[in-house]
Amino acid sequence: MTECSEASVTEAATPPVIDLNADLGEGFGRWQLTDDEALLSVVTSANVACGFHAGDPGTMRRVCELAAERGVVIGAQVSYRDLAGFGRRAMDVPPDELADEIAYQIGALEVFARAAGARVGYVKPHGALYNRCVHDAEQADAVIDGIRTAGGGLPVLGLPGSRLHEAARGAGLPVVGEAFADRAYTAEGTLVPRREAGAVIHDPDEVVKRALGMACDRTVASVDGQRVEITARSLCLHGDTPGAAELAHRVRSELGGAGVRIRSFL
Repeated sequence: MTECSEASVTEAATPPVIDLNADLGEGFGRWQLTDDEALLSVVTSANVACGFHAGDPGTMRRVCELAAERGVVIGAQVSYRDLAGFGRRAMDVPPDELADEIAYQIGALEVFARAAGARVGYVKPHGALYNRCVHDAEQADAVIDGIRTAGGGLPVLGLPGSRLHEAARGAGLPVVGEAFADRAYTAEGTLVPRREAGAVIHDPDEVVKRALGMACDRTVASVDGQRVEITARSLCLHGDTPGAAELAHRVRSELGGAGVRIRSFL
């Protein structure tokens, strides 16, 4: 196994620490997309779908119970109201309406988290909403307004440097930077849109290599070969791709073997 370089460990004064998160509960009724139980044996934070892009009451309850049993932090993965498009279609939602829908989703998940003996610990937007809030201040402000309505001071998991994090800081909410080992990056540190070729990285060896670079050296190569600084505390392991659970296990094993401590950001 590759170890983090002595320089990277010395720079941080202590071994690198990273949270592993995954999008869970992404099914509806009899349809299930993610292997929630397998992924919950790997991750330290669970982004649970709240019913707008995926998820239903039974799924939300089950995932919260499994997460609580394993000591995994529960997060609300909020989205545009887009079950048919899995929350990945661009939508124009009035800010007041969006804020209410964000609060609604968090509140729904909180019921099941409490029933499982836990609480919703943070919020992360999903899909099109996540990407929209990187640049759109109005939509980002609406998300933050919804979070404040539902949960007061909940931390916001998102892309470093985004409008979402800017709005969260302005509202006094904690922010947590996130990185994606299986997504291509632009030279500006944003994600390459999924509609473009090469946006999603499928080679397991490359995903592991990028995960190690993000955790140990805090860098990743952009699509044009430039080195992009990564200031993330959490690494997302997508659960909606073939072999996701096996790859997640491998990423965690390789990170641990390199001296990276796996721990939730809460």
